[in-house]
This record gives sequence, C-alpha cells and structure tokens, in this order.
Amino acid sequence: MNAEQQYIDLFSQTEAMICQHSTEVMNTPRATAFADFERFGFPTRKQEKYKYTDVSKFFEPDYGLNLNRLDIPVNPYEVFKCDVPNMSTSLYFVVNDAFYNKSLPAAHLPEGVIFGSLKEMAEKHPELVKKYYGKLADTSKDGVTAFNTAFAQDGVLLYVPKNVIVERPIQLVNILRGDVNFLVNRRVLIVLEDGAQARMLVCDHAMDAVNFLATQVIEVFVGENAVFDLYELEETHTSTVRISNMYVKQEANSNVLLNGMTLHNGTSRNTTEVLLAGEGAEINLCGMAIADKNQHVDNNTVIDHAVPNCTSNELFKYVLDDQSVGAFAGLVLVRPDAQHTSSQQTNRNLCATREARMYTQPQLEIYADDVKCSHGATVGQLDENALFYMRQRGIPAREARLLLMFAFVNEVIDTIRLDALKDRLHLLVEKRFRGELNKCQGCAICK
Repeated sequence: MNAEQQYIDLFSQTEAMICQHSTEVMNTPRATAFADFERFGFPTRKQEKYKYTDVSKFFEPDYGLNLNRLDIPVNPYEVFKCDVPNMSTSLYFVVNDAFYNKSLPAAHLPEGVIFGSLKEMAEKHPELVKKYYGKLADTSKDGVTAFNTAFAQDGVLLYVPKNVIVERPIQLVNILRGDVNFLVNRRVLIVLEDGAQARMLVCDHAMDAVNFLATQVIEVFVGENAVFDLYELEETHTSTVRISNMYVKQEANSNVLLNGMTLHNGTSRNTTEVLLAGEGAEINLCGMAIADKNQHVDNNTVIDHAVPNCTSNELFKYVLDDQSVGAFAGLVLVRPDAQHTSSQQTNRNLCATREARMYTQPQLEIYADDVKCSHGATVGQLDENALFYMRQRGIPAREARLLLMFAFVNEVIDTIRLDALKDRLHLLVEKRFRGELNKCQGCAICK
C-alpha cells in the first residue's frame, strides 16, 4: 500500500468522525481538499518545488492520529516554564494539534483582539473565520496543503481589529506529545485589520522520543498600514519531521517581518509564499538553520510583487556540520505592472565538513523595466586566515571556530525587533554551537 492510499482509506472510513470533532467552517472545504489530495498525492522529488526533499517517504510509516480528539494527559502550563529575561508574553499552547484551553494566561489582550482555538472561535465568530479560512492556502496547488485541510480539526486564530496595537508579544508553544509514532495536522489563521500591530513568537518542542510527523498550514492576512512580526523557533529532536506551508497577503503600506530559526530538528521543510498586494508594502523574510548529524533543513520561498512600489528583503543563512543537508530555493517574482520594485535576496552558507551538503537556488523573474533587484548565494567553509589570526592571539581552535560561526549567523538574529528575544537567541545559538541541548531555561520539557 502506498503512502497516499492508507490516508485515502482512513479519510473514507473516518470522515464523519473528523467532521464531528471539528466545526462547519473547517468542514466546508474538507471534501474539495480531499479530492485535490487524491489527485495530487504527496509531493516527491520529481516536482521542481520539492526536488531537495522527498516529502512522500515520510508519510509511508504507520502513524497514530487523534481523530477522536481524546485528551492528552499533560498540563503545559506546569511542565513548560519559559524564562526569557525581560520578555513578558501572553503564553498559549497547542498540544499536538489541539489548542489547550483548560487554563489560559491571566494577562488580558486588548479589547476586540481574539486569540484561541480555531475550532471554538469559528463557532463563536463563523462569519469572521469563514471570510479568511482557506482563502490563501489553495489546496489545488499543493498536496501537503490539501492533506492538511482534509484532516485538520483545530488550530489557532489570531484576530486584531482595526487600529488596535497589541503591546505584549504573543507566544504560542507547539508541544508534540505521544506514546507511539504520531501524526499531527495544525492550522494557524492570523488576521490583522488596517492599522493593527502585533508580534508573535511560535516555538516547537517535542516531549517524547518517538517519531513525530507534523504538517502545518499558516495563513496570514495583513491589512493596510498594519505591522506584524512572526518569529518561529524550532527546537525538537532528530526523530521529528516538520512540513510547514505559510501563505501571507499584504495590503498597502503594511510591514511584515518573518523570521524562521531552526536550532534543532530531524527533517524540516518550510514553504513561505508572500503576496504583496498593495502599494508600499514591505516584507522582511529571514531564516537561519544550524544542523549537524543527519539533520535536513529545506526552505522554499516565493515573494510575489504584484503591484508597484513594494519592497522585499530576504536573508537566509545556514551552518551545516557532519552529514547534514541544507536547501534553499527562493523566487522573487516582479509582475509587469510592479514598477519601482525594490528587492534584495541573499543566501549565505557554511559547510563545516566535507560531508555536509548545501543546495541553493536563488531566482529572479522580472517583467517590469523600472526596478531595483539583486540576488546572490554563496557556499563555503570557515575562513582559514581568520582562524589562523585568532589562534595566533591565543584563542583555542575550537573556540575560534565557534566565534566565527556565531558571527556568521548573527546578522539574521539582529533582524529581530524584540530585544529580549534577540538576547535570548544569542545565548541559545551559542549553546547550540557548543553541542549543548537547546534547553529553554526552567523548561521541564527540554530537560
């Protein structure tokens, strides 16, 4: 039985159960998504977009799914104690693919702001969720998005009304918990109305040493003059596979910062597609990956300049050790009417061993004649002259290598517009390079 057939059979047998434990808004596109999945199946290397990661093979094993929505015996507020100095956040949790609502933070969000279970909020605010859910994540174009839409039963909704500023950063922690090999399907829907502002930190952790496979679809709508920062930090383990598709739409004069940091993982495949739909929109798209052993990190990005006078800045850096593999494919598309576009794309990579492999594919498609665009990529090793210079001044070889690698990725960390998180990332990255576990201070999960 191929990977697709077992899930086709499963959906056919459990569709009623899946819908019963979800909500009408999420159930409405389910049949269409399943039909798209039957037609496309899981992506393979034969598809240009997925040529560096054979996604289909990760779905072949037999995973458990919690389609009957049984309670997971864990209180994340007791086991997870994030201690980031000087960073006061509104802390929420998703356990596997269900929003944890048995205990919520005492801090109140501004009036009108909605944050909570996508399932519950779709029942309370059906017209709001219906207006946005599934509108960017096109199931007819991607097999993983179709699969996720067919099976997802819950997720997270963030809604910020017009001109509302959320001062306190929102922190969402995704916890993977299971006694057997487990598959989860998460959804995240983020909507900022005109003039709204918010910052969000999403952390991925795995509690148990079993094989986890997580699919995730994120849809982000950013209105005119709105400002939104989204930071993603993955610190799981080598038996975790994470496949995440993010779709972003920006209106006029909006400003968005996306920064995805992979500090520890098994296999990660991240897709980010940004549509600049209003004049004056600006996207800063950044990423960093530190990998060793046989870890695999693949980032695929598309920035679509659909209108004039928009700006995009893209920066991705990888540090690869041992037999790890990295991949980056970034497309910047400038459409015929998108005059006065300003775009810069940079990918820099370090391979610390001869066995490490990096694949990079920067791409520019320009159909307008009055633009300022550049792109570039490099793959290399540590500067031997710099190492020699540091050793001549009494710095041990290992310490010199660590300092150079830290300086290399520091540019990505410095794009963070949240000082407490920036300071914390400096410490976590240093610990990662030293081979220490990436423990959040005081976190029982990471111990």
